[in-house]
Amino acid sequence: MVDYIKESYSELKNHVTWTPWAEAQRLTVIVAVFSLLLALAVWGVDTVFSKLISLYFEWIKS
Repeated sequence: MVDYIKESYSELKNHVTWTPWAEAQRLTVIVAVFSLLLALAVWGVDTVFSKLISLYFEWIKS
């Protein structure tokens, strides 16, 4: 188990290419913005469908 941990650490330290910090921050902001836009779009569609279904059932009721 100790050898596995040592080899894993060595692999991460010597063979993995890490994204530069500035680029990681920029990409994080992009992902956050698109996530927010997608959440707003889903909320909008949900609101419209909810109102349409409510109107439909009110129309059926009367």
